[in-house]
Amino acid sequence: MPKLPRISGAAVVRALERLGFEETRQAGSHIIMRRGSKGCVVPMHNEVKIGTLAGVLRQADVSTDEFIAVL
Repeated sequence: MPKLPRISGAAVVRALERLGFEETRQAGSHIIMRRGSKGCVVPMHNEVKIGTLAGVLRQADVSTDEFIAVL
């Protein structure tokens, strides 16, 4: 399993959109995204911490390899 990169919240949103997720709404600095019955909350920070990014991918049911491939 490759290491997760340190990227911005906007880059996470773009990568998830490439995987078929859609932005459903925004609550403050957090964007809620959905693909079918799976959803996740992405913080719009300048740099998303690695543990937070891992949690977002777990919520979205996306593997690390899948995510890195679309970056």
